[in-house]
Amino acid sequence: MNPHRQLKVFLSKYDKNVAATAKHAAAKLRKLIPPATELIYDNYNALVIGFGPSEKASEAIFSIVLYPKYASLFLLQGASLPDPNKRLEGSGNVARHIKLRSKATIDDPQIIELVNLALYRAKVPLKPGGRRKLIIKSVSKKKRPRKPSIPKKSKK
Repeated sequence: MNPHRQLKVFLSKYDKNVAATAKHAAAKLRKLIPPATELIYDNYNALVIGFGPSEKASEAIFSIVLYPKYASLFLLQGASLPDPNKRLEGSGNVARHIKLRSKATIDDPQIIELVNLALYRAKVPLKPGGRRKLIIKSVSKKKRPRKPSIPKKSKK
């Protein structure tokens, strides 16, 4: 199966709103950074779509991570970014993230400004004129459920 088709299969396992939000965010990043290499990891906990200048995960600048109830945009070198509007979440030494609460979140001018700043400050910049690639890096055999679980009714 080709990587584009395989990514569609991975996305189809998620709630339709989560998948639609992630697809929209990925399309936005593809438009903003056409020469990026996309790295796909279908891990135990989540589906990750990374964007960077090469096949090296350590050079990735962004990732879109799908969880059962929501998707997040990770700025993988975002801990040092100025964030006057307090849009970034997390407290790690390297990365920050933004929960994509809807498809419109990625279109917010404050988010686009953070994306552009992260691109400008990237440790390894994207090569102008490069070609986009989509690479399936890993697929875990064992995975958590991709859709939210339905709460059990309590017995009264």
